[in-house]
Amino acid sequence: MKRTFKFKCNNPGEVLSWSFYDFANSAFATSILAVIFNQYFAEVVAFGPEGTLWNIFGAELRIPGASLFHYAFVISMAMVALSAPILGAAADYSRSKKRYLVTMCLIGCMATGFLYFVRAGDYIGGALLFIIANFAFAGGNVFYNGLLLDISHPDDMGKISGIGWGIGYLGGGLCLLLTLIMLQNPALLGLSEVEVYHTFPVVAIWWLVFTIPLILWVKERRLIEKPPRVNFMRVGFRRVKKTFREIKRYRQLVRFLIAYLLFNDGIETTIITASIFGAEVIGLDPAQLIVFFLVVQGTAFIGSMVFGYLVDWWGNKKALMLSIVVWSVVILWARFIGFLGAPAKEFYLLGILTGMVLGGSQSAARSLLGSFTPPDKGAEFFGFFALCGKFAAILGPLIYGTVVVITGNLQSGILVLLALFIAGGAVLYFVDEKEGMKAVI
Repeated sequence: MKRTFKFKCNNPGEVLSWSFYDFANSAFATSILAVIFNQYFAEVVAFGPEGTLWNIFGAELRIPGASLFHYAFVISMAMVALSAPILGAAADYSRSKKRYLVTMCLIGCMATGFLYFVRAGDYIGGALLFIIANFAFAGGNVFYNGLLLDISHPDDMGKISGIGWGIGYLGGGLCLLLTLIMLQNPALLGLSEVEVYHTFPVVAIWWLVFTIPLILWVKERRLIEKPPRVNFMRVGFRRVKKTFREIKRYRQLVRFLIAYLLFNDGIETTIITASIFGAEVIGLDPAQLIVFFLVVQGTAFIGSMVFGYLVDWWGNKKALMLSIVVWSVVILWARFIGFLGAPAKEFYLLGILTGMVLGGSQSAARSLLGSFTPPDKGAEFFGFFALCGKFAAILGPLIYGTVVVITGNLQSGILVLLALFIAGGAVLYFVDEKEGMKAVI
């Protein structure tokens, strides 16, 4: 039987407006999490490999800048992990996913803009602002992902998820390009010199402005009967408890979430460590790092689109397994980077490989969860998806950052990440995709 790729959703314009939120907040994902602020915080604000001296339970401990950034990231992810299922359930019940998302967006934009004032030595204030901004960014994605069920048909979910990731990487790449132009051409802004911190308000404005299409044109599907006026947070707690009791009905979902917890450990840690690795191990300067991530963003845009169609054509699980194999190759190569005699060129090749599976793996994972999710539990189940993702974002950076504290070497923890990818792939292998989809009916 010949397959076609026509959209079955009611409003393609609504799909595009929804996707533009990915275009908007990917500026934060690239410029703050992956490329500019993380490296600026680790190298300048928190004094690089030399780090800062902390008194912990009476013992003095020197924490490198990279580890301190990882720990701040861990705290923000812990906040999301604890709140996401409750907020997701409350948003489902009150039919307020869009309102919750916009609130998170506003908080994140404000905190990101204030990063402009962070200078060398302001590692506590800078870490607090980053924690708030990243909590809003990651927490908002719970509601954004939940809206996928409102704007898509089950047969279109893989394509639409892939389009969202693809447009997101395009937005993140364009914002990075803008910051590169700012850094290299300060005269365009009427300044004699542009510092890295000048780019942070640009990210905040970008995030806010390109959220407007979602605010104006995405409609959350509502039930005919309005829910009674109740304490939505209390309802959220009750619904989460009920979901835990009923979770045996969704055995494949549970199995998938365990796999996601493992392999997403590796993905999250790689994303936030890459530019620090490039600066300290490879010796790239900020402009070179931006160019590197522009390469990643460009290939990620292509990879997201390819994987979106691959998911609907080949299946979520097979596409996701392929991406995990490529991730494993990337990590193993990074551990022994330079064995071909050209570390910088090898690093760029790794960037191309990473880009091809970066959006694809996340898009396929989101689509697979969507196929395992009942329509009336969208934000709630995506809240549990975020819970696993954020626990992964806690565990991976925590292990990696601690290994760096102990050894003082960024490459020391890489094989731990390889083990997480292999373990995640092994659990995913035993997920029965057809059985998981039947459980929703």
